[in-house]
Amino acid sequence: MDIKEIQNLIKFVAKSGASEVKLEMDDIKITIKTGSDQESTAVHYAPIQAQAPQLVAPPVAEAKAPAEAPAPAAESSKYITIKSPIIGTFYRKPSPDKPLFVEVGQTIAEGDVLCIIEAMKLFNEIESEVSGKIVKILVDDSSPVEFDQPLFLVDPS
Repeated sequence: MDIKEIQNLIKFVAKSGASEVKLEMDDIKITIKTGSDQESTAVHYAPIQAQAPQLVAPPVAEAKAPAEAPAPAAESSKYITIKSPIIGTFYRKPSPDKPLFVEVGQTIAEGDVLCIIEAMKLFNEIESEVSGKIVKILVDDSSPVEFDQPLFLVDPS
C-alpha cells in the first residue's frame, strides 16, 4: 500500500462519518480516527526485521504550517534568513549554565556559531555563512525545528 492509497483511504473514512477504522494486512496496520475538527492516522509497517514504526501524518496538518511564514517574509526582504539545515531541537546556548551564542543586535562573522540543534542525541553547531548583525531570532530556546525552517534574520550591511 503506497502513500497515495493511504491518503485516499483517509479521505474516504473522513467523508463516511466513521469515528475510527482499523485495517490490518500482512505487513501493515492502519488506524484512522476522525473527530469533529481533527483527523489522526497511524500507519505501522511490520516487516520481519525489527524496525521502528513509521507514522504518516494526514494532509490536514501540512496546510496549517505555511500560515506563519508570510509575516517574517515581508519584513525580511532586505535581510538574509539563516535556516535550519536539519530537523531537531534548537538551543541558543551550549549548556544551561553557559552564555547565549548570539543575541539580537550582535555583530557576527562568517563561521561564528549561532546555535546548536540536537538531532538523535547529537549536538550540531550551526555556523553562520554570512557576516552581519542579528536582527531577529525567530525560534524560542529548546523548541523543535524543521528542516529549512528560518532561525535568524541577519542584516548583511
